[in-house]
Amino acid sequence: MKRALLIFTLVLTAFTLFANGQDESADGPVTLEFWTHEDPNRDAIETRYVEEFMASHPDVTVNRVTHSSKKIFELVLTAFAANAGPDIFNMQIEQAYSYIVNERVAPVDYLAAGFADASDMINQYVDGSLDSVIKDGDVYGMPLELNNWAVYVNKRVFADAGLDAEKDYPKTWEEMADISEKLVLRDGQIITRRGFDFRYPYYLISMIPMVEQLGGQLVSDDGKTAILGDDAWIKFLTYMQEWGPNGRNLGSPTYKNGRKLFNMDNNDMAMCLSGLYQGARIRSDNQEFYDSGDWMIIPYPTFENAVNDVASNFYGQYYMVNAQNSAKDIKTAWALTGYMMGHEEEYLEAVNIVPPTKKLMNSETFKNMPYSNVFVDDLARANVVYTAENGAKMEELVKEAVESVMLSGISPVQAHATLKAKAQELLDEM
Repeated sequence: MKRALLIFTLVLTAFTLFANGQDESADGPVTLEFWTHEDPNRDAIETRYVEEFMASHPDVTVNRVTHSSKKIFELVLTAFAANAGPDIFNMQIEQAYSYIVNERVAPVDYLAAGFADASDMINQYVDGSLDSVIKDGDVYGMPLELNNWAVYVNKRVFADAGLDAEKDYPKTWEEMADISEKLVLRDGQIITRRGFDFRYPYYLISMIPMVEQLGGQLVSDDGKTAILGDDAWIKFLTYMQEWGPNGRNLGSPTYKNGRKLFNMDNNDMAMCLSGLYQGARIRSDNQEFYDSGDWMIIPYPTFENAVNDVASNFYGQYYMVNAQNSAKDIKTAWALTGYMMGHEEEYLEAVNIVPPTKKLMNSETFKNMPYSNVFVDDLARANVVYTAENGAKMEELVKEAVESVMLSGISPVQAHATLKAKAQELLDEM
């Protein structure tokens, strides 16, 4: 009941905002609703950019609202279902792609955003970084960041367990489990210190590469067949079963995200999976730890018998603009987006996120970021995250399979069979 009331309230609020926007005349003031995921470091600079933009555009009011990265997908979906989506929003591309396919977002207004045309915009970004937001020759999103994930290591926790992080860090998934066993602390069956744990909400980014290392695929190259490589999937699911509370009890989706614990250096998280942006969050949350040199970043591991050398999938966060708005609102929204993203070097320095322009990626600022080389090297062996209209639903099916073997006692063979059948049905519906 509470959930239903919350959704109704969100829809009603969003509809009111949309209705107000529709009353604006072509020559009148513009009010933009700007929804984005929360990040304290980014909040500071983007709030300033918005204020500067409004100062130079006195007829424009921008309401910047932040939501958690977990909630923003649901909130934007609910708002668009009521034809009341925000004017500007950003999400990971595997969640946002359907808005392009279903023509709910507007192509970039190139001149307003600071480009001559589509070719000029594409040429300014790293090759491939706009591919997932291009449709019929037009670009439908401006990258806030391009991310891949590597493993952050707390050297102090290793030392507390009698290990030397520089020498003993895991290079394979088998070593990750064995080393985590040496690092873990428990109170009965409750884990009080984890060696490592996965980014469970983001299965397509963090876990599909493990399957690909073993020779499996989520979807065939032609997009017609789901869950290829039965042995690879069963081995992966077996690994996750052994990782969980009914196996070696090294971690679980029921525990707090390890990335959120790591920064505080409370001897409860030795390793976590995150992007380059995590460095800025360590600096913001715990300056002493950031300056200590007692943390490092290592590459995404592979299985010992991997047939493919694949790192964590990479993904983009893209700013998109609601296509239902007036031409003036759309133009203004892209002008604001272009103004913000014209500060790519400050995004890198202040937030450690990487707007993937060629200029920034080749800059000394990027090259001098701690461990940026690890991310660059892993990016060279990474694939783009699965991007399709059914991406969010596909991720739910993988989540269901992984969590069923970890938490519900389902065998890897049965979980694989269920996943394969449901994923194929999902593909066949497209």
